[in-house]
Amino acid sequence: MKELWIEINKVMPLELKKDLLQEARGLCSVVLTDEVDPLFQTYGMRVASRDRGDISLIDEAQIDGIKDCTHPLCLRLVVKNRKDEEQAMKVAEKGVTYIIIRCPNWKIIPFENLIAKIHGRSKIIAEVSSSDEAQVALETLELGVDGILLKTEDSAEIKATRKVIELLDIKDGIENRIPLTLAKIVSCAQLSMGARVCIDTCDIMVGGEGMLIGSSSSGLFLIQAEVQKNPHVEPRPIRVNAGPISLYVLAPNNNTRYLSELKSGDEVLTVDREGKSRTTIIGRIKIERRPLILIEAEVNGNLIKTIVQNAETIHVVTKDGSKSVVDLKPGDEVLVAIQQGGRHFGTLVKEEMVIEK
Repeated sequence: MKELWIEINKVMPLELKKDLLQEARGLCSVVLTDEVDPLFQTYGMRVASRDRGDISLIDEAQIDGIKDCTHPLCLRLVVKNRKDEEQAMKVAEKGVTYIIIRCPNWKIIPFENLIAKIHGRSKIIAEVSSSDEAQVALETLELGVDGILLKTEDSAEIKATRKVIELLDIKDGIENRIPLTLAKIVSCAQLSMGARVCIDTCDIMVGGEGMLIGSSSSGLFLIQAEVQKNPHVEPRPIRVNAGPISLYVLAPNNNTRYLSELKSGDEVLTVDREGKSRTTIIGRIKIERRPLILIEAEVNGNLIKTIVQNAETIHVVTKDGSKSVVDLKPGDEVLVAIQQGGRHFGTLVKEEMVIEK
């Protein structure tokens, strides 16, 4: 889990200190301060300070004298150029626990360099002033920094940064497995033309991976990305041919979205046959009129449905592979996600009764 640090200085009014500490409570790992205050212990937070802290702050002049790192040490460093990066690497080699990095000019490349060279030796804490800056640092080079030092006097920024960290932990696999089950195909029927959506992503998908899509939010079919090789068109591993604009697709935080409302920059979930999911950014949405197929399947006596384009390149995911929708027949088994309850603007309401046909 990524760490959240906040900075509290002695000139802050007491009520402001309490407001910031209360908002950070529970997720915040460390308070960086120039004055150790019993108030911090009241909120259950460690202290990084030059004076009697749980973590000892050091400056660059002390680097050469470091011999014993049994007590957690933290260096605060401004990185403006490659020489500053080399200084950070020198500190990491000495076993310093934390390095707080502030990048006043370039915000991404220095962190990429440091993550690549320091990750696993010292923990990199990025000094930022907003949740937007925090998200960039936490996602840099996919691994991201180990934590955030948020310099703010706005409790709303702490709340927003908490949310960024919590969502990233979900993406990293702490809570991202979706239960899938097998549904038995009951019927497939050709339909006439309709407006169908292709979701082109900013990611690459592989066999057995796609998106959960369906006519009802309680029963979503795992539609595979266009990864299959064939003699007529090149694979498009960035695309899921999702179906008509009225269907649902599963999005982050267990929300659903109508295909009709998706646009570039939105996020949806990519899911594999094991149920492992990740958040994927949409690059574009492509809507065209195409002939369609209605697919009906049964799970525990309940009928669920989806509609897809009538084309060989669209595959549903099975337990061991995938199958083109044009080859589906009654008795075939495909992977689906089942949820009880209804949706209110995409949010699951388990107690609500909703009938969708």
